[in-house]
Amino acid sequence: MTGRIEAKLADLAITLPSPMAPMANYVPFVRVGDLVVVSGQVPAVDGTIAFTGKLGADVAVEQGQAAARQCFVNVLAHLKAACGGDLDRVRRVVRLGGFVACAPGFTQHAAVMNGASDLAVSIFGDAGRHARSTIGVPSLPGDAAVEVEGMFEISA
Repeated sequence: MTGRIEAKLADLAITLPSPMAPMANYVPFVRVGDLVVVSGQVPAVDGTIAFTGKLGADVAVEQGQAAARQCFVNVLAHLKAACGGDLDRVRRVVRLGGFVACAPGFTQHAAVMNGASDLAVSIFGDAGRHARSTIGVPSLPGDAAVEVEGMFEISA
Protein backbone atom coordinates (compact mmCIF):
# COMPACT_ATOMS: atom_id res chain seq x y z
CA MET A 1 0.00 0.00 0.00
CA THR A 2 1.33 3.43 -0.95
CA GLY A 3 1.52 5.91 1.91
CA ARG A 4 0.01 9.38 1.89
CA ILE A 5 3.34 11.14 1.34
CA GLU A 6 4.45 8.68 -1.37
CA ALA A 7 1.12 9.33 -3.14
CA LYS A 8 1.71 13.08 -2.89
CA LEU A 9 5.20 12.66 -4.36
CA ALA A 10 3.71 10.64 -7.22
CA ASP A 11 1.11 13.38 -7.82
CA LEU A 12 3.99 15.87 -8.07
CA ALA A 13 5.88 13.53 -10.45
CA ILE A 14 8.74 13.21 -7.96
CA THR A 15 10.68 9.97 -7.69
CA LEU A 16 13.09 9.91 -4.78
CA PRO A 17 16.61 8.91 -5.75
CA SER A 18 18.79 6.46 -3.89
CA PRO A 19 20.41 8.44 -1.06
CA MET A 20 23.72 9.93 -2.14
CA ALA A 21 26.78 8.90 -0.15
CA PRO A 22 28.39 11.64 1.95
CA MET A 23 31.06 13.69 0.16
CA ALA A 24 33.33 13.80 3.25
CA ASN A 25 33.64 12.56 6.86
CA TYR A 26 30.05 12.86 8.14
CA VAL A 27 26.85 10.84 8.25
CA PRO A 28 23.87 11.70 6.05
CA PHE A 29 21.47 11.96 8.99
CA VAL A 30 21.30 11.70 12.75
CA ARG A 31 18.23 10.72 14.74
CA VAL A 32 17.88 11.95 18.33
CA GLY A 33 14.58 10.94 19.91
CA ASP A 34 11.82 12.18 17.61
CA LEU A 35 14.11 14.52 15.66
CA VAL A 36 15.98 13.70 12.47
CA VAL A 37 18.65 16.09 11.22
CA VAL A 38 19.60 15.57 7.59
CA SER A 39 23.02 16.82 6.49
CA GLY A 40 23.25 19.38 3.72
CA GLN A 41 22.41 18.03 0.28
CA VAL A 42 23.52 19.45 -3.04
CA PRO A 43 21.33 19.45 -6.18
CA ALA A 44 22.62 16.14 -7.49
CA VAL A 45 20.78 14.07 -10.09
CA ASP A 46 22.07 10.57 -10.78
CA GLY A 47 25.24 11.30 -8.79
CA THR A 48 26.12 14.48 -10.70
CA ILE A 49 25.60 18.01 -9.42
CA ALA A 50 22.95 19.36 -11.79
CA PHE A 51 23.17 23.06 -10.87
CA THR A 52 26.61 24.61 -10.56
CA GLY A 53 27.91 28.15 -10.44
CA LYS A 54 26.95 31.30 -8.58
CA LEU A 55 23.65 33.08 -8.26
CA GLY A 56 23.91 36.64 -9.48
CA ALA A 57 26.69 35.69 -11.90
CA ASP A 58 26.02 32.65 -14.11
CA VAL A 59 22.93 31.16 -12.40
CA ALA A 60 19.48 32.81 -12.60
CA VAL A 61 17.13 32.95 -9.61
CA GLU A 62 14.74 30.49 -11.31
CA GLN A 63 17.61 28.02 -11.76
CA GLY A 64 18.51 28.53 -8.10
CA GLN A 65 14.94 27.73 -7.10
CA ALA A 66 15.07 24.53 -9.15
CA ALA A 67 18.40 23.69 -7.48
CA ALA A 68 16.92 24.23 -4.01
CA ARG A 69 13.95 22.05 -4.95
CA GLN A 70 16.32 19.26 -6.08
CA CYS A 71 18.29 19.63 -2.86
CA PHE A 72 15.07 19.10 -0.88
CA VAL A 73 14.25 16.01 -2.95
CA ASN A 74 17.68 14.66 -1.96
CA VAL A 75 17.05 15.59 1.68
CA LEU A 76 13.82 13.56 1.47
CA ALA A 77 15.70 10.52 0.19
CA HIS A 78 17.79 10.50 3.38
CA LEU A 79 14.77 11.30 5.54
CA LYS A 80 12.98 8.29 4.07
CA ALA A 81 15.92 6.09 5.06
CA ALA A 82 15.86 7.59 8.57
CA CYS A 83 12.14 6.75 8.78
CA GLY A 84 12.67 3.12 7.82
CA GLY A 85 11.15 3.76 4.39
CA ASP A 86 7.92 5.34 5.66
CA LEU A 87 7.65 9.10 5.07
CA ASP A 88 4.19 9.06 6.68
CA ARG A 89 6.13 9.05 9.96
CA VAL A 90 7.08 12.69 9.36
CA ARG A 91 5.06 14.86 11.73
CA ARG A 92 6.63 18.18 10.87
CA VAL A 93 9.32 19.89 8.89
CA VAL A 94 10.93 21.78 11.78
CA ARG A 95 13.68 23.75 10.06
CA LEU A 96 15.42 24.09 6.73
CA GLY A 97 18.79 25.69 6.25
CA GLY A 98 19.88 26.97 2.87
CA PHE A 99 23.28 27.93 1.52
CA VAL A 100 23.38 29.86 -1.73
CA ALA A 101 26.64 30.21 -3.65
CA CYS A 102 26.48 33.74 -4.94
CA ALA A 103 28.32 36.66 -6.39
CA PRO A 104 28.95 39.75 -4.24
CA GLY A 105 25.89 41.97 -4.12
CA PHE A 106 23.38 39.14 -4.65
CA THR A 107 20.39 39.67 -2.32
CA GLN A 108 17.68 37.24 -3.47
CA HIS A 109 18.68 34.34 -1.20
CA ALA A 110 15.16 33.98 0.21
CA ALA A 111 13.63 33.70 -3.27
CA VAL A 112 16.10 30.95 -4.16
CA MET A 113 15.38 28.99 -0.97
CA ASN A 114 11.66 29.16 -1.67
CA GLY A 115 12.30 26.35 -4.16
CA ALA A 116 12.83 24.02 -1.19
CA SER A 117 10.31 25.63 1.16
CA ASP A 118 7.48 25.64 -1.37
CA LEU A 119 8.08 21.96 -2.08
CA ALA A 120 8.04 21.13 1.65
CA VAL A 121 4.63 22.76 1.98
CA SER A 122 3.34 21.12 -1.22
CA ILE A 123 4.28 17.71 0.11
CA PHE A 124 3.50 17.97 3.83
CA GLY A 125 0.80 20.69 3.91
CA ASP A 126 0.73 22.75 7.11
CA ALA A 127 3.22 20.30 8.67
CA GLY A 128 5.65 21.44 5.98
CA ARG A 129 5.71 25.05 7.25
CA HIS A 130 9.04 25.50 8.96
CA ALA A 131 11.61 27.81 10.48
CA ARG A 132 14.38 28.70 8.06
CA SER A 133 17.74 30.34 7.61
CA THR A 134 19.30 31.14 4.26
CA ILE A 135 22.76 32.56 3.78
CA GLY A 136 24.98 33.46 0.87
CA VAL A 137 28.38 31.84 0.63
CA PRO A 138 31.29 32.27 -1.78
CA SER A 139 31.37 28.58 -2.77
CA LEU A 140 29.92 25.15 -2.04
CA PRO A 141 31.23 21.59 -2.50
CA GLY A 142 31.53 20.56 -6.13
CA ASP A 143 30.67 24.11 -7.23
CA ALA A 144 27.02 23.43 -6.30
CA ALA A 145 24.81 26.49 -6.64
CA VAL A 146 22.72 25.61 -3.55
CA GLU A 147 22.83 23.28 -0.55
CA VAL A 148 19.90 22.49 1.77
CA GLU A 149 19.82 20.80 5.18
CA GLY A 150 16.79 19.92 7.28
CA MET A 151 15.42 19.03 10.70
CA PHE A 152 12.26 16.95 11.01
CA GLU A 153 10.02 15.63 13.76
CA ILE A 154 9.01 12.01 13.20
CA SER A 155 6.83 9.52 15.03
CA ALA A 156 8.35 6.54 16.77
